[in-house]
Amino acid sequence: TGNLVLTGFTAPKIIWMRRHEPERYARIHHVLLPKDYARYRLTGQMASDVADASGTSLFDVRRRAWSAEMLSRLDIPPAWLPTVAESSEKTGTVTKEAAATTGLRPGMPVVAGAGDQAAQAVGTGIVRPGLVSATIGTSGVVFAHMAKPEVDARGRLHTFCHAVPGRWHVMGVMLSAGGSLRWLRDSLATASYDEMSAAAALTPPGAEGLVFLPYLSGERTPHADPHARGAFVGLTLRHGRGHLIRAVMEGVAFGLRDALEIMRGLGIPVTQVRVSGGGARSELWRQILADVFGLDVVTVTSAEGAAYGAALLAGIGAGLYPSVEAACDATIEIADRIVPDAARAATYDRLYDVYTDLYHQLAPAMHALGGLT
Repeated sequence: TGNLVLTGFTAPKIIWMRRHEPERYARIHHVLLPKDYARYRLTGQMASDVADASGTSLFDVRRRAWSAEMLSRLDIPPAWLPTVAESSEKTGTVTKEAAATTGLRPGMPVVAGAGDQAAQAVGTGIVRPGLVSATIGTSGVVFAHMAKPEVDARGRLHTFCHAVPGRWHVMGVMLSAGGSLRWLRDSLATASYDEMSAAAALTPPGAEGLVFLPYLSGERTPHADPHARGAFVGLTLRHGRGHLIRAVMEGVAFGLRDALEIMRGLGIPVTQVRVSGGGARSELWRQILADVFGLDVVTVTSAEGAAYGAALLAGIGAGLYPSVEAACDATIEIADRIVPDAARAATYDRLYDVYTDLYHQLAPAMHALGGLT
């Protein structure tokens, strides 16, 4: 499959049901992802797309087909699984029954679609080599387009089929990105994120030697460690509210850089980072990202992200655009660009070296503390 088998993927859930709920397991006739069940109700067709299927642990990502080996080893009948299509391919039409229920037009084409991150990438134009997206929602995702599949031998990144036909993507996930800042806001009883950004802007880069490890929910990339714990390291009496806020914003940027560095190590070109998500609304956070990455950070005109990408895929399947790339070229423009500052970037390079060492130094204590709760 090209990926580690994680508990959130489909195959482990099927095995769990087999072991723990055998009566329900015995009633299984088909296995569909949530959006594909919605498709089934609309069209009567059981189908999925190659991008979403890549996250099931049952899919051969290189061949863009279900993995006969995985299905055989796990004793999962191939007949349970839907057909798969490229994300912009038509997979059926709205039935008369579904039209009467939903108000949609009978015969309307329904395309394969994509999972959230692949659709988000289409919605921000990550459809060519060199373009990378960084999303700061509750979690954080770094996503890069690939012309051919590259796999991290240590399993720190996901390698999936892209929503662009015949292309792939690699993706790193950190579990607490914007969620870290929300935790701090709630803990400090701060009224707004704007107030937090203003306080952080008055604090120098590096937060005067304060580093935050954003492992509030464990971590996935680069440390697949559910027992990792967050930490402020370097606290002194001179540190105040603004230092804490800036350290959190910088720690999240370092966590995203972890994924970016692994991608660079695989030889994946990175020329521009397109940011989205709630955290990207902060101009200060975008500047921190540019300085930490050492790259231009841009926002694009399409603010809807995944929903916009899904709409573009539907437009391609309906014949409005000849390709995913053409659809993005016609509809997505750069709205804002922030370039890195050389002096701040140098400061962050030195601090990033400290940041990357801290997990390894603190992991034994993290795990010991986790055992006490």
